[in-house]
Amino acid sequence: MAKRRPPKITNATPIGRDVDLDHEDVRLKDGTRLTEDVAQVIVEKVRRGTGRPSLSGHSTPSPQIAFRVPQSVRDQAAEIAEREGKTISQLAREALEARVRAS
Repeated sequence: MAKRRPPKITNATPIGRDVDLDHEDVRLKDGTRLTEDVAQVIVEKVRRGTGRPSLSGHSTPSPQIAFRVPQSVRDQAAEIAEREGKTISQLAREALEARVRAS
């Protein structure tokens, strides 16, 4: 059976009826009452927290570099990364940073 993917959510996706949080008692999983203020805090956290953390320590996204390598290089990199408890991305980042520092 094929793996089912959830539908893509956009601003145009219908999400159901509107709820008046001032008049309806809606509770979060932990039992906290969902108010307009709490909902706004949640929305801001989601907007700030999407994606991976910035490597620069700022709230701006880190730039990405993508390149192709032969399968043998990728396989060896995966072995090294696993042995060192890292991801291939971490390994590649360290190698590129070392090369840039050496220039």
